[in-house]
Amino acid sequence: MALTLTSPAFGDGDEIHARYTCDGDDVSPPLAWSGVPAGTRSLALIVDDPDAPDPSAPRMTWVHWVLYDLPPASAGLPEAVTPEALPAGTREGRNDWGRTGYGGPCPPVGRHRYFFKLYALDATLGDLGRPTKAALEAAMQGHVIEQARLVGTYRRR
Repeated sequence: MALTLTSPAFGDGDEIHARYTCDGDDVSPPLAWSGVPAGTRSLALIVDDPDAPDPSAPRMTWVHWVLYDLPPASAGLPEAVTPEALPAGTREGRNDWGRTGYGGPCPPVGRHRYFFKLYALDATLGDLGRPTKAALEAAMQGHVIEQARLVGTYRRR
């Protein structure tokens, strides 16, 4: 069975409800995963937006959430997860607001895509401080067994 990532809050390619954005409560959506491959020692989750600042002329990928060392036995994250409620051992990296935790969609113009990417790793990465997405990706190099993704979209009203 392949690694899969889903959310009961939105389907792949569907619009993300405003509750999970800067126009709502700006809390993380619930996520669920299954099919974690044998040999997985940890999971990592990166949420980013490759359409920033304008989907018609993207100039950067904006990072919304960075988590790593999630235990492989975990099956997801609840809605509005707090640092204290993350699975034991989970570590947080730094998003592009310069802080840890989830920062919801808040596109300045147009409809943006938000990629929720889950990685099964053959190692735990240990204390990397508060790594950026780039630092986490560098640490994951050579350790990714499998990955899954879920894409949501959002346009401000």
